[in-house]
Amino acid sequence: MIGNQSPQLIGEDPSWLEAQEHVSRLAPLDRPCLIIGERGTGKELIGERMHFLSRRWEGPFVKVNCAALSEQLLDSELFGHERGAFTGASERRLGRFELAKLLRVVEYGEFQRLGGEKVLNTDVRVVAATNVDLPSKAASGDFRADLLDRLAFDVVTLPPLRARPADISLLADFFARRMAREMAEDFPGFAPSAIAAMEAHEWPGNVRELRNFAQRITYRAISEHLTDPVQFDPNALDPFAPPWRPAADLK
Repeated sequence: MIGNQSPQLIGEDPSWLEAQEHVSRLAPLDRPCLIIGERGTGKELIGERMHFLSRRWEGPFVKVNCAALSEQLLDSELFGHERGAFTGASERRLGRFELAKLLRVVEYGEFQRLGGEKVLNTDVRVVAATNVDLPSKAASGDFRADLLDRLAFDVVTLPPLRARPADISLLADFFARRMAREMAEDFPGFAPSAIAAMEAHEWPGNVRELRNFAQRITYRAISEHLTDPVQFDPNALDPFAPPWRPAADLK
């Protein structure tokens, strides 16, 4: 994406606002940083926010999901490759750091394409994100300690949703209204019982899980033509236990 628009970050809980303040202080510094948080806490949005508030905001914000790539494909994705570098490499491909190996590109901006010999230079800022305890992984030898040192000029820790109780109903309302707009319908709000059920839930999937839940029950309320969606009682379902069967069927 081109970093010319700020991502929408919803929340008023002090722990969430504190994390955003941390990002605001860190963003202008052209240093690598590490964002840590459980799955679904908004790490990618915070990375985009970091870019938008930096001096690089008019340049590209390039996202790479390292966990989804094999080691060879990751090298090619990040650094590019020369023709013939591996089976299927029929032509030169520019990598993400050009459009060291990783340690050198993080610290010095230098890298080489896979199968190439020429040292290339790039001007990037690396913002890494993970839901893994990297210090523990480094201590056990499962993650390179020197890479962690280079990535962690500073670390932004995102609170899980269970630590943001003031934001649960606010976020649920935001997601539900967005779902209703997509369906060209009105959303009058959640019933108190629905809000109580959401606030009592632990949300292991955090904001992503809450988004899916809020939009799912809104869609169901609209598509099933309930006469009063406000009274859509989550006690009629066990909404947090797949496969979302009516509670009567769970006995």
